[in-house]
Amino acid sequence: MNYVVLILGMAVITWVIRAAVFVLGERLVFAPLVRTALGFVPVTVLTAIIVPMAISPHGADAELTWRNPQLVGALAAVVVSALTRRPLLTIAVGLTVFFVWQCVVLK
Repeated sequence: MNYVVLILGMAVITWVIRAAVFVLGERLVFAPLVRTALGFVPVTVLTAIIVPMAISPHGADAELTWRNPQLVGALAAVVVSALTRRPLLTIAVGLTVFFVWQCVVLK
């Protein structure tokens, strides 16, 4: 299949879905269960992006060892996030642990 047609098709479908929410506006009413579920979408999407990169940074097999700086940084970020619930501190600690681990352990 032609990639241009595929990309344009995905763009049109995405635009229609987003435009429908704006066009319908207040007439579009979600059930409370759906509204609750939609609240979890950002966390779910970010988890789906980050976990494979942390577990398998080179795209092949899972690297569940202490020598994987992505995994160690992600675990440090999870711990800081669970303890403090502060996003900026979580990002700072995760990046710091990642870079220090990469410089110290892998050299």
